[in-house]
Amino acid sequence: MIKKYKSNKIYYQSTIALAGPVVISQLGHTLVQTLDTVIIGHYAGTISLAAVSLVHSVFMVVLVIGLGIAYGLTPLIAQENGKSNFKECAELLSNSLWLNVVSAIFLFLVVYYGSMFAMQHADQDPQVVETAKPYLLILSLSILPLMVFQTFKQFAEGLGFTKQAMSITIWGNVLNVVIAVILVKGMFGIEPMGVQGVGIATLIDRVLMMLVMMWYVLRSESFKVYIQHFSVKFINVSKIVKVVKIGLPVAMQYVFEIGAFAVAALMAGHIGAIEQAAHQTAITLAAMTYMMAGGIASAATIKVGNSFGNQNYKRLQRFAAASYHLVIIFMMFFALIFTLFNQYLPYLITNDTTVVALAAQLLIIAAIFQLFDGTQVVGLGALRGMGDVNIPTFITFIAYWIIGLPAAYILGIHFNTGVQGIWFGLCLGLLTSSVLLYLRFRYVINKALQK
Repeated sequence: MIKKYKSNKIYYQSTIALAGPVVISQLGHTLVQTLDTVIIGHYAGTISLAAVSLVHSVFMVVLVIGLGIAYGLTPLIAQENGKSNFKECAELLSNSLWLNVVSAIFLFLVVYYGSMFAMQHADQDPQVVETAKPYLLILSLSILPLMVFQTFKQFAEGLGFTKQAMSITIWGNVLNVVIAVILVKGMFGIEPMGVQGVGIATLIDRVLMMLVMMWYVLRSESFKVYIQHFSVKFINVSKIVKVVKIGLPVAMQYVFEIGAFAVAALMAGHIGAIEQAAHQTAITLAAMTYMMAGGIASAATIKVGNSFGNQNYKRLQRFAAASYHLVIIFMMFFALIFTLFNQYLPYLITNDTTVVALAAQLLIIAAIFQLFDGTQVVGLGALRGMGDVNIPTFITFIAYWIIGLPAAYILGIHFNTGVQGIWFGLCLGLLTSSVLLYLRFRYVINKALQK
């Protein structure tokens, strides 16, 4: 085993070096919502916390469509850079920028009209819905700057530059916390804004992050060989379609998974506000570990994509194996943390002892599905690097909507086991996804080796 580790040491180290900054920058999206949840949970009460849960449930379904489309740029950049095709990289960037701006405008309209309607007709607590409305509207305005930020971030990460997005994300989150606390509590003569305050803080944060990321990519010497070919005037429908062919299935993968958890949140809300708040508390903590796995998956996409671009399949297999091994180790560690500290971790989110007690039970279930969650997202990442996105999209649909959600409803609602039953159903969906995606990866790589 030690000999095998030494022979693959460079692949583990390279994956960690690339994944670390990606983890932190990806945590930025989740951390903003986590910090919003923490601030609201401590300063605004249970109704406001349930409102944040409701907004995040419906908003994330829309947002991940945009993030998925933006993510379509990364494997393409990794593959073209592996071929030293710098001009193609620049042209993909310019067309991806146009695609993401148009997508952002469309998604804003979807949020404004669709999500508002969904909240009002989802059998939720009326007080929670009224509290959630202004927060959702303000948060939806942040989609455009976020999508522009993602365009340049995914371009940089596709080339292997991950530390700068990490730094921008860290400082952006620090700023977000400071502004959110000031606005929610009402400091320095400002009237307390409650839930609206965290929405405004997030909007300001994302605008500034967009501007800094754009400046870095367009002005840095590291990207000069690419940016010299860049022009916003360059619009090529075939290149936009190229990004969409990767990005749209990735977006649907996100939608199927996040959408399943959103429906689970609505199921919890149907049971009661306490159950919904407990669900939000536990899912917020579980989402942090998911981002760790997501960072490793992104590293897998970049390394696998680069190896796939220059047809080095042996190197591809080793990077994929390293990613699987690392995510298993990390997720088993977090499973242990959730098991040992389940009674204490919810206090990071809320002081409501009733919510904490229920969330603690959910964290035990979260500990069970950590391994499945980590391996399924790495499987998706490796397959994206090879440009295989359509079958994995179908797999995620089957896993979450044909198996996971029906099981969640049957266990949680039909058999009246509550939110715990809902979570066991989600666990079954993650297990299904993990197994099928690994089998798909083995099939695709074996097919490539036979050519």
